[in-house]
Amino acid sequence: MKRKEEKFKKEKEIFLEHIQQAGLRRTGQRDLILETFLRTEEHLTSEDLYRLVNRLDPSIGHTTVYRTLKLLTEAGLAREVRFGDNKTYYEHHYDHEHHDHLICTECGTVIEFFSQEIENLQDEMAAKYGFTLSHHSLRMWGLCSECQAKSSDTVVPPSGAQPRVKVKTVMGS
Repeated sequence: MKRKEEKFKKEKEIFLEHIQQAGLRRTGQRDLILETFLRTEEHLTSEDLYRLVNRLDPSIGHTTVYRTLKLLTEAGLAREVRFGDNKTYYEHHYDHEHHDHLICTECGTVIEFFSQEIENLQDEMAAKYGFTLSHHSLRMWGLCSECQAKSSDTVVPPSGAQPRVKVKTVMGS
């Protein structure tokens, strides 16, 4: 295991450089928010991260957490994702492999996966239409195997309907 001062060293350097370029200064509160986010390998809302940080330092407000998440996103350390429940989640972006998401509309489980076949098909479609891809996000909604096994009564909405989702997070929401 890495020594404490080495853990997340590169991420901390990237963040420090970003906030300095933005004319901001390094603060203990931003450092704590950064460390807490980096230690949590879950999809987090700003509220989820606020609750985690607040346990460590109750003086840190929700606005500080939200603004720091925006800075982390701008710096390329975090990425915003939406799963259909009208919330914005943040996941690690820097030094993490690209992946897509399967979202259970019944229990809220989010499964990350990678498929080279899907990546190849996206490239083929872009080439077919003369489109240059900069990035993409693939999210698929349905029922996980556990929810399928629990009930055969579960109604799957028509494909044109917006999915009803309650995503499971580290905070249990």
